[in-house]
Amino acid sequence: MNYSIKLFTALGIIGLLMGGVTPASAQQAEGEWISLFDGRTLNNWQASENPETFSVEDGLIKVDGPRAHLFYNGPVNDSIGYTTWDNGNDFKNFEFMADVKTTEGSNSGIYFHTEYQEEGWPEKGYEVQVNNTHDDPRKTASLYAIKDVMNDAPARDGEWFTMYIKVEDRDITIKVDGETMIEYTEPEEVDREGRVLDSGTFALQGHDPESVVYYKNIKVKPID
Repeated sequence: MNYSIKLFTALGIIGLLMGGVTPASAQQAEGEWISLFDGRTLNNWQASENPETFSVEDGLIKVDGPRAHLFYNGPVNDSIGYTTWDNGNDFKNFEFMADVKTTEGSNSGIYFHTEYQEEGWPEKGYEVQVNNTHDDPRKTASLYAIKDVMNDAPARDGEWFTMYIKVEDRDITIKVDGETMIEYTEPEEVDREGRVLDSGTFALQGHDPESVVYYKNIKVKPID
């Protein structure tokens, strides 16, 4: 390897380390944001019953089609004690962010502490609603059917907004563009099958054929 190649390689490594978010395969340090979407493919994601609902378009995940869910199943941060399971990494405490853009009348959602299932609405985990103008009165940032943002959405169709979700022990915080919309502490004893804090992966929802929604900059920061 000549000097110029060594220099180019070194500069490339420095550039990778200085980036704010790096791919899961290159990132193992606790306390740093880890990208879950490479902007080109759906590698490390697994779609359920109607996989054609999800595609990559211009660096975005496009959701457009019949009901389906896209589950993250890639390896992340095994070195700090997060257990890899058959369909991905088992997140418990974390911060999660994604940029989202809805279209008129669309409905979607972001699940956490969930697990892959072949069809139907996910039975495990919580859903954070993505809905600005769909006729469901539970709007964007609702912790769906647990603690809801009713009727007035905190974001607009056709405009990008940032969804932030934090789970730490029994506390859930949901923000839109930095504004806190939901703070919820799960009771120690709750009789609600499936809809309880546990651990699991993330999933994006394709709600119905009339709902077109876009996602980008999907990332997570595990909390020890």
